[in-house]
Amino acid sequence: MQIHHTEAATTLTVSPTGRLDTLSAPQLDAFLAEHLDGVTELIFDLKELEYMSSAGLRSLLSAQKKMNSAGKMTVKNPNELIREIFDITGFSDFLTIE
Repeated sequence: MQIHHTEAATTLTVSPTGRLDTLSAPQLDAFLAEHLDGVTELIFDLKELEYMSSAGLRSLLSAQKKMNSAGKMTVKNPNELIREIFDITGFSDFLTIE
């Protein structure tokens, strides 16, 4: 997985590519730990994400919990497979998905 990102004022857009799984989720967690200070809007653009495992879901859940107290988090452009994973796991009930 590669993590592309852009920062504008207090908005951080994170665009992971490839697979977000057991091997790559710690990389995303470390990235977010370094970049979330002062962020009030976190956007995950999943357009280039091919696969997400339960480890990836944990990373998103952790980010959502942090952003609940700091601002807001939005998930954009999930493919059909990832959208289905969100629906089956109930993540679509509490994530803002566009």
